[in-house]
Amino acid sequence: MMTERWLSVDEIAQHLGISKETVYRWLERGKIPAHRVGKLWKFKASEVDEWILRGEAASRSAHA
Repeated sequence: MMTERWLSVDEIAQHLGISKETVYRWLERGKIPAHRVGKLWKFKASEVDEWILRGEAASRSAHA
């Protein structure tokens, strides 16, 4: 079984075709599925893809 590798902020932004600033904004709001490893944020592309497909990236919360 092949293990999915963890992606950095730069890599997840590139994967999604968005800016790093957008990723950091989502992180500040606690929206995007991410894991803290020391000072770094790491992402699984499959988790982020599922989150987007559920429409959660597009939803506006009352805190936005």
